[in-house]
Amino acid sequence: MPKRRVIVVGAGASGLVAAGRAAEAGAETLLLEKMKRPGMKLAITGSGRCNLTNVSPLPEFIEHFGPNGRFLRQAFSQFSAPQLVDFLKSRGLPTVTERGGRVFPASGRAEDVVEALSRWVAERGATLRNASPVRRLLVDGSRVVGVSLPRGREYRADAVVLATGGASYPATGSTGDGYELVRSAGHTVVPIRPALVPVETAGRTARNLQGLSLKNVTLSVWVDEKKRARAFGEMLFTHFGLSGPIVLALSRTMVDALRSGENVSVSIDLKPALDDHELEARLLRDLRSHGRQRFGTLLKGLLPAKLVPLCAESVAVPRDKLCHQLTALERKRLRLWLKDLRLEVTGHRPFEEAIITAGGVDIREVDPRTMASRLVDGLYLTGELLDVDGDTGGYNLQAAFSTGWVAGRAAAMRTVPRRKS
Repeated sequence: MPKRRVIVVGAGASGLVAAGRAAEAGAETLLLEKMKRPGMKLAITGSGRCNLTNVSPLPEFIEHFGPNGRFLRQAFSQFSAPQLVDFLKSRGLPTVTERGGRVFPASGRAEDVVEALSRWVAERGATLRNASPVRRLLVDGSRVVGVSLPRGREYRADAVVLATGGASYPATGSTGDGYELVRSAGHTVVPIRPALVPVETAGRTARNLQGLSLKNVTLSVWVDEKKRARAFGEMLFTHFGLSGPIVLALSRTMVDALRSGENVSVSIDLKPALDDHELEARLLRDLRSHGRQRFGTLLKGLLPAKLVPLCAESVAVPRDKLCHQLTALERKRLRLWLKDLRLEVTGHRPFEEAIITAGGVDIREVDPRTMASRLVDGLYLTGELLDVDGDTGGYNLQAAFSTGWVAGRAAAMRTVPRRKS
C-alpha cells in the first residue's frame, strides 16, 4: 500500500521534531518553512545558547505553565527532558545542566541544535522546502486535505501538523500566521499577547538606574493595591522600565492586568532575607556603630552605588547628615523603603521583544494525547500555537519539542496503516 502524506507547516522547534517523527514512523513527510532556512527562532534562544529544557521533576515542571499546564502532562509523559537529552546525545549533541536545572547544548551554540535536528529530519527521509509560506488550509467538510501556497500551489495530504509558532520575534518568521489558519478552520483563538516580556514604568526612576542589575531581591506585583504575585531572583533596570528573569516571569500577570484596565505597580524588597524586625535591628546596630559617619557613606554599605541617591531622596535624609543624628521617623522611612521600593507599571514592550506568546488555540479543542484537533479531522496543532505558556528556564522549548514529538507520530500512525503480522 502506498505511503500517505503528512505535511508539517513550520520548521521551528516543534515542526522539526514533528517532521522527523512522522518520517520515522513511515509517513511521506513534507516540511514547509516560510523563511529561507529552518529554525531561525530556535537559533537565537537562550541568547544564542539554547536553553533546551529543565531537569526539574515533572509535577514541578508542569506547575511552571500555570493552570493550563495540565494539558501538557500526556505529551510530557511520552517525551520529556530525559528523553530529549538522550535523543540529542544520540545525535552527537551532548548537553550540560546549569544553575536552576537549565539544560544547554555542551557546545553552547543554539545553531548546533538546529543543525542536529535538520540532519535528523533529512536522514529520516522528510523533504524540507524553505521559502514556502502556507496561506490557507484546504478543508473538505470537516477534514483537512492539504495546504495552499502563493501563486496557486497546492499540496495534498492525509494529515497536516501546524507548527507555525507564535507572534514573538517576528523577524524570525513567527508572525502569527498560524492563528489565522486555525481560525479559518473554525478553531477558537484565545487573544494573544506578549509573554516573558519587559515592562515599562512611569517617571525617570528606571531610566536613572539604567543598567543596574539587582540580585537576590523579591519582586511583588500589585494590582489595584492587592498583591497578585511575587518572585525571587534577579532583575534589571532599563531606559524604559524593568527586565531580567523575575520581571519576565511575572510579566504575564502584569500584561493581563494592564489589558483589563487595572492599576499595576511593582514592589522591590531589597532585603528579602530580613523581616521588618530583623532589618530594624540591623539598622540600629549600623547607625550606632557608625554614628559619626555620613548617611550617604552608610548607604553605600547597604545598597549598590546607583541606588544611593534615590534612597536618600526618597527617605528625605541628606546624604551628608551624620548617622547619629537620624531620627526614629527617618530610620523608619529608610526601613520601609528598603522593603518596598515602588514603581508604577504603565505598559509592556511589543511582540518584537517578547520571548514567547501567551494565548492561542483553546486547548479544549485539542486532544492532549495526540495534539489532534477535535474540530478538523487530520489536523494537528503544536507548540506556541496552543494557549499554553510557561516560565523561563527551558520550559517552553520542551513544550514545543514534546508536542511536536507527539503530533508527528500521531499524524503518521493515523495515515500509515499498520502492517498485518
